[in-house]
Amino acid sequence: MALDFAISALVTLFVVVDPVGLTPTFLAVTHRLSRAARQGVGLRASIIAGGILIGTALLGAWLFHTLGISLSAFRIAGGLLLFSIASEMVFGVRLRREGEAAEEAIEERARDIAAFPLAIPLMAGPGAITATVLLAGRAEGNLLLTGLLLAVVVLISVACFCAFTLAGQIVRLLGRTGNIVLSRLLGVLLAALAVQYVVDGIRAILAG
Repeated sequence: MALDFAISALVTLFVVVDPVGLTPTFLAVTHRLSRAARQGVGLRASIIAGGILIGTALLGAWLFHTLGISLSAFRIAGGLLLFSIASEMVFGVRLRREGEAAEEAIEERARDIAAFPLAIPLMAGPGAITATVLLAGRAEGNLLLTGLLLAVVVLISVACFCAFTLAGQIVRLLGRTGNIVLSRLLGVLLAALAVQYVVDGIRAILAG
């Protein structure tokens, strides 16, 4: 059970956050910075996003209880939201949106591009936050599963930092076509995961 949960959490968050897919946007935002400064931005963005997702994982159950939201209802709503994000990935809308966010950050000379647009909303956006809350709900307060989820969040944050550090090489290796194909494939996988969340939510409501 623990291994299945860890694999599910890792695949879900990796697909939603998409560290490799973020590399073109990262380069667009930081293209005026030196290599050392670029690495510093990547590190800060990864830490900020990781902190947000860890806080979401720990406080998700409390938030449900406070707002009177059942986990089944959130599974359905979260699944629909993730499916929307998946459809954007499949049809290429997400790549265009990330590019626009990068251009806005450059034009407005954002004070700290590590926080915006990198950490929020590109890394710890609505999809990643929703997925983290759903996974925390599946853990149901189990300390082992919650610990695994936090470890997965840290691992995803490290993967993002590594992708940012190697952004130039990754973009050259994949090329524009490779990046588009990868985004489409991950989008299809995320769509399947989103449908499963909806099915689980409906099944739980019917069983209750």
